[in-house]
Amino acid sequence: MDKIKVIIADDSDFVREGMRIILDVDEEFEVLGCASDGKEAIEIARNTKPDVFLMDIQMPVMDGIEATKQIASENLGKVLVLTTFDDDVLVQRAIQNGANGYLVKNHTPEHLKQMIKSVYNGTGVMEQPMLLKLARNSQASAGGFDPGGYTARELEVVQAVADGLSNKEIAEKLFISEGTVKNYITSVLAKENLSHRTALAVYYLTGRKQ
Repeated sequence: MDKIKVIIADDSDFVREGMRIILDVDEEFEVLGCASDGKEAIEIARNTKPDVFLMDIQMPVMDGIEATKQIASENLGKVLVLTTFDDDVLVQRAIQNGANGYLVKNHTPEHLKQMIKSVYNGTGVMEQPMLLKLARNSQASAGGFDPGGYTARELEVVQAVADGLSNKEIAEKLFISEGTVKNYITSVLAKENLSHRTALAVYYLTGRKQ
């Protein structure tokens, strides 16, 4: 089994080293490098081809928001943004720039690993407290999410996505296969012209497209 190749970008030496140690002792992961800003992370990525970036938002030289935009434009890898609970506006900007999910920094080692695996396997990830805060702080756009164009099953899947469930968890909850869940989500994303499930969850809860 191939290891998940990770680049860690955070301006805190303590945070970088802590995450590096957590991942280095697990044979499922390989840390390709650590960076203190987004520019350095991108330079490392161009030479190493990572799968996932752990990207802090607020860093000097180049912050995580701008770095995420450049990573997405160059297709350098998937981005899991590291946030604090007060970063909701910045998280929205990171999602708009192509982030595949976000992780509040008070994570446990196992939660960190699971979130990285989810992003690596193509599942956008979000944490419910931050998602609810994004919803509360957003004003619904005119019209908003229209449930009228969807079947009851599609709406169940969308609701589960908004609740922060993974494809596996949705499949278990609705007694359908993970492949069927993925097909439903792909169909809804195409219909709403959205790029990933995090944007779908925000749209469903707030009426705003990211």
